Amino acid sequence: MANFVSMKIELYIAQLLYRYQCVTVPGFGAFLTEIQSAQLNESSNSFSPPKKKIAFNTNLKSNDGLLANHIALAENTSYDYVLSAIQHEVFNWKKTLEENSVLAIKNVGDIRLNADKNMIFTPYDQANYLTSSFGLASFVSPLVKREIFEKEIEAIEDTTIINMVTEETRTSNPYLKYAAIFVLALGLAGSVGYPMYQNQIASETILVKTAVQKQVQNKIQEATFFIESPVPAVTLTIKSDKEVKMPYHIMAGVYREEKNANRTLRILTRLGYDAKRIAPNKNGFYPVLYGSYATFAEAEKAKKEINIKHNPEAWILIESL
Repeated sequence: MANFVSMKIELYIAQLLYRYQCVTVPGFGAFLTEIQSAQLNESSNSFSPPKKKIAFNTNLKSNDGLLANHIALAENTSYDYVLSAIQHEVFNWKKTLEENSVLAIKNVGDIRLNADKNMIFTPYDQANYLTSSFGLASFVSPLVKREIFEKEIEAIEDTTIINMVTEETRTSNPYLKYAAIFVLALGLAGSVGYPMYQNQIASETILVKTAVQKQVQNKIQEATFFIESPVPAVTLTIKSDKEVKMPYHIMAGVYREEKNANRTLRILTRLGYDAKRIAPNKNGFYPVLYGSYATFAEAEKAKKEINIKHNPEAWILIESL
C-alpha cells in the first residue's frame, strides 16, 4: 500500500496545482504558481495563452496538511499513514538527486543539483494548470506585412487625369473652336463669353474628379490590410468592494463529538484567538480553526507562533470556505 500511494504523489501534486497557489511536499519544498498573461514570441511568431507559471521553493518545507489530506481522502486511508508514505517518497527523491543530480517529477518539472548542491527547478511547458485557459493552445501566425497602396493611388490619379483630359479635350475640341470664334465675333461682349468658357472648364473638372474618386474608392475596397505588430490587449484591473477571501486556515483540531469542538472553540476564544467552527466534513467530524488569513505568508507566520506557544500540531488548511 505504501508503494501504491508513493507512486501517485506526483499525480496528486499535479491535481492540486489546478486549484491552489501553493502545494507543499513536507520535508522537501513547495511548488508555487503565478498567473502569467498571454505571450508573444516575436522570433517564432507564436502566441501562447495565459497560464500558471510554476516555481519551486526549497525553504517551504513545513507540512500545511494540503497534500496529505488530499491523498488521504482520495485513497480512503488515514492522514498519519499518508504522511509516512510522503516521507518515504521524499527520501527516495533525495536519494535520486544525490545519485543522478536530476529528479523528474511527472507533469510538473525537473529538479537538478548545481555545483553548490542547490536545487534548480525547470517547469514543464506541456501542462497548463490555469483552468480558465482550458482548451486554448499555442499557435504560430506567419509574419504579414502592411500593404502599401498610396503610390498606386497616386499613379491612378495621374493616369486618370491625363486620360480624362485627353479624351475630354478630343471630344470638346469642336466646342472650344466654336467658343473661340464666338468670343472673337463678340469682341467687346467677351465679358459674356468668358463665364461660359469657365462653366465648360468647371464641368470637365467635375467629370475628371468623379472618375478619379471612383477608381480610388474601388482600389481601397480591393486592398487588404495586414497588421505586422498588433496592439496588445489592455488588461484593466477593477477594484471590487467584495469581502476579501481568506482561504488559508490554521486548524486547531477535528473532533468526532460536537461538544468537544465547542469546548475547544470557547477555550481558544478566551485565549484571544479569532477562532471559529466550520461545517462538518464528509466524515461527520467537526473542525475548529484558530483563524483564517488572506495570504499563505500570514498564515505561515501565525502557525509558527501557535506551534511554539500553544499547539505544535497545528497545521494550515488551504480551502475556500
